Amino acid sequence: MPKTAAVRKVIETLKREFPGKGAVELDRPEDVLLATVLSARTRDEQVLKVYPKLRAKFPKLSDLAAAKASDIEKPLSEIGLFRAKARAMKGIAALLLSRHGGKVTRTREELTALPGVGRKTANCVLCYAFQVPAIAVDTHVHRIANRLGWVRTRTVEETETALVRLIPAELHLHVNRVFVQFGRKVCLPRRPRCWTCPVARACAFPDKTPKP
Repeated sequence: MPKTAAVRKVIETLKREFPGKGAVELDRPEDVLLATVLSARTRDEQVLKVYPKLRAKFPKLSDLAAAKASDIEKPLSEIGLFRAKARAMKGIAALLLSRHGGKVTRTREELTALPGVGRKTANCVLCYAFQVPAIAVDTHVHRIANRLGWVRTRTVEETETALVRLIPAELHLHVNRVFVQFGRKVCLPRRPRCWTCPVARACAFPDKTPKP
């Protein structure tokens, strides 16, 4: 288990190298929530392509709640699982209106009670919409944390629990943002670009790839 100072140094280095916002780090909490639900098993680029079409057709939560699921499917048809996601859009809108006065709730428990919202999505909303410290663990965060040697876990749930204990709370907001960018550009799933990695010296991954 690395020391806190070493963990902090890696995250601060990655923050400098990847200062951009998260792809679904949008302006309004409801947009963060809905776009993150759409991102399940879908590339962010595709989500950002269809999401404006969805909101152009259904600009208000009341529009989504009142619409037929089949009508919501049409602007989402270019992404995976679009039928299930259309039902989730309708269900989320309806519950936000009926239970929360049309506002996105700020608690993980209430967020995960919404259709299509798991713990990762809830944590993204807490971080990106409300700046509440949370670690949203997706496949990138899970892979990188294990490669670095910070955790030895099999599931994203185990990884989240371990990282919450390991990483100082004031850095929780940055983990998903920088690890996702780092995982897409450098620490790739199959052939990581270790020769360009800014934190290679702090990484425990034994099979570092040489420069081609």
